[in-house]
Amino acid sequence: MSDSENKPTLGRKPLGLKKSVEAGEVKQTFSHGRTNKVVVEVKRRKLIGKPGAPEAAAPPPPPAPAPAAPAPKPAPKPSAPAGETPQERVARLQREAEEARLAMLAEQTEREAEERTRALEEERRRAEENRKAEAEAAAKPAPAPEPVAEEEAAPEKADEGEAPRAGAPAPRRFTPVAAPKRPEPAAKKTVHPRDKTGDQRRHAGKLTVSRALNEDEGARARSLAALKRAREKERRAHFAGQSQPREKQARDVIVPEAITVQELANRMAEKGADLVKALFKMGMMVTVNQTIDADTAELLVEEFGHNIQRVSESDVDIDTAEDVDAPETLKARPPVVTIMGHVDHGKTSLLDALRGTDVVKGEAGGITQHIGAYQIKTKGGDLITFLDTPGHEAFTEMRQRGANVTDIVILVVAGDDGLMPQTVEAINHTKAAGVPMIVAITKADKPEFNAQKIRERLLEHEIVVEAMSGDVQDVEVSAKTGAGLDQLIEKILLQAELMELKANPDRAAEATVIEAKLDKGKGPLATVLINRGTLKTGDILVVGTHSGRVRAMLDDKGRQIKAAPPAMPVEVLGIGGVPMAGDTLTVVESEARAREVAAYRQEKATAKRTTSAPASLDTMFSALTAKQNVIEYPVVVKSDVQGSTEAIVNALHKLSNDEIKVKVLQSGVGAITESDVTLASASGAPIIGFHVRPNAKAREMIERHKVRMKYFDVIYHLTDDVAKEMAGIWGPERIEHVVGRAEVKEVFPAGKRDKAAGLLVLEGYIKKGINARLTRQDVIISKTTIASLRRFKDDVPEVRAGLECGVVLADPNDIRPGDHLEVFEVEERERTL
Repeated sequence: MSDSENKPTLGRKPLGLKKSVEAGEVKQTFSHGRTNKVVVEVKRRKLIGKPGAPEAAAPPPPPAPAPAAPAPKPAPKPSAPAGETPQERVARLQREAEEARLAMLAEQTEREAEERTRALEEERRRAEENRKAEAEAAAKPAPAPEPVAEEEAAPEKADEGEAPRAGAPAPRRFTPVAAPKRPEPAAKKTVHPRDKTGDQRRHAGKLTVSRALNEDEGARARSLAALKRAREKERRAHFAGQSQPREKQARDVIVPEAITVQELANRMAEKGADLVKALFKMGMMVTVNQTIDADTAELLVEEFGHNIQRVSESDVDIDTAEDVDAPETLKARPPVVTIMGHVDHGKTSLLDALRGTDVVKGEAGGITQHIGAYQIKTKGGDLITFLDTPGHEAFTEMRQRGANVTDIVILVVAGDDGLMPQTVEAINHTKAAGVPMIVAITKADKPEFNAQKIRERLLEHEIVVEAMSGDVQDVEVSAKTGAGLDQLIEKILLQAELMELKANPDRAAEATVIEAKLDKGKGPLATVLINRGTLKTGDILVVGTHSGRVRAMLDDKGRQIKAAPPAMPVEVLGIGGVPMAGDTLTVVESEARAREVAAYRQEKATAKRTTSAPASLDTMFSALTAKQNVIEYPVVVKSDVQGSTEAIVNALHKLSNDEIKVKVLQSGVGAITESDVTLASASGAPIIGFHVRPNAKAREMIERHKVRMKYFDVIYHLTDDVAKEMAGIWGPERIEHVVGRAEVKEVFPAGKRDKAAGLLVLEGYIKKGINARLTRQDVIISKTTIASLRRFKDDVPEVRAGLECGVVLADPNDIRPGDHLEVFEVEERERTL
């Protein structure tokens, strides 16, 4: 690398013909030890003349303006003081450069102002000259225009074939045209240099003719933000001028049972802070996100001048009590008759005789275990709907449901048997439902038939028949021979005519679920009785916690129908699940409404099932103690219909007592499935199947897990078997019989550990090996057995009262003189439930 390349080029002065740049060097020294050289240049502005004009031809001097004050000359450049530091030198040079720049800017501004004034005067002078020339041209008279017809005729003649003379061209003639008038430029107002705004001075550059003529062209445009601010300012000023207190608008505010302050403010169209302030005045320290009750919300709504509409979650549900049909819409309907009575008194046989069918043959054990609904047509063409209820004691709920949905109750009493417990129960259900009763005394064909005895027994329950001057109709019938059936039909129609049974068929249907089951091929089935309205295929319905659509309807004979009028029993397909017997079926307008109601009811049912009583220490310990002492018998119950499941569960719960309790792990309708087997296997519970059997996969799991299965067709066989098994788990009953008492007189050592007690037998006798309790001041010390019994030195099997003996107890005890010994025998008996 050469020496010339190593020389620093930072301080090299720029080359040029003229010295237009003054340069100097400044050395900077920083606190961390490094240095830097900076070139400081001062440039002079070049003066450029008017473009296109020669430099020698100067414009005529304008009128002499007022003499301006001479510009102050810049101060002479001071010499560098001795001992100046590099930082001071840099500051001094920068200050001098700034002063020179300001002086040049002032000089340039003054020069531009002079040039602008000169250009304006030149423009004004040229405009004056043009105006004078136009005035002169307008003052001269215009020459007479020559005829143009000849000029126009010449071409026409040429067109016609007349050739012009050779060698004599046509003379050219010109029509003088007046010069167009040039628009006069608008006179511009002379602007003094001092009147220029700061933006114009700041952005002033070179002076050109266009800038001199268009002074405002280079002005800075307003930004978009400035325009927005100006418009917002105008809008505020406009509204401020027109601002008047607006009239407060009262709103209808819907308030649920619980609502947040912010949500209430939104519904009232008020500020949340205003509501919080009002609540603070009421003494409630809340935030906008806090929940308040409906009463507090009502106070706020009324305070702010609005109208409140209180709603609750239960408004989602369907309330059929308020929906009453107008009297003019009601039409006559068939009566609903329920047959009730004791088991095996001939209820189903009587109904078979009326219908001309034979239902009894298909029933297990010859007893009815399901509630049945049928409709018959009499000889006169009248329709009657019959409900057949079970007579067994376990089907109390079925009988109660039958009494609640019926118009007339037929109380069936066997003439050869008399009043039985379920007969009395049926009488009580009928009285509770408040419906009229007709007594049918059956089995009139038997020789031991005694109707008068039945009528007298009914007087014990305040049932007075017409034959004994009462108001209750009675009839003697025989299902076997058919005697009295016509009289029974006649009495039913007479009673229905007196009651004037009517319903509105032209409305959405409402029905009551009589029975429900899960069919393998059809799915959930519900037997319903139409209360009012007409149920049609395709209707959207909600029943209990389930919703669905009517896919098909079957009558009592299995025929498919399209519509079901009031008082007609039908079997409905298309429900989402198996409803509970006794639920109300309601037709709604849309599937969304049906799902909403079903979801609300399901939520309420879940809350009711999972809600527990408030826990305390007392209830907690008592529950723990009860759980330790009570034996649980777990079962899984499956049956064919919902009513049977309900009856079986209630009958099993009635078998429970304080020491052993039935725990139903799961109950349902339909065939036994894999989930039932899995649950029973995990808990060691038997599966009880009533009129149902397991499917193929469930049978495999039953064989694999060795789960106990119990199949029943008659309900009392089921209860008897479960009661015996519960008694076996419970174990035999232990009964103690006290056979003797003795007093300890003296205690002697007997061997290393044992003690012998000298006794005086006070009551009864003492035997060897018998159970004994050692008491001290009537407090039991221990419970043991007698291991050795001696009288004097001889072992004896028994010592009677009044004699003395010595005994050694089986367990070492703290026996003392004065204690008492009570001996007893234990008897074990088999328990029964």
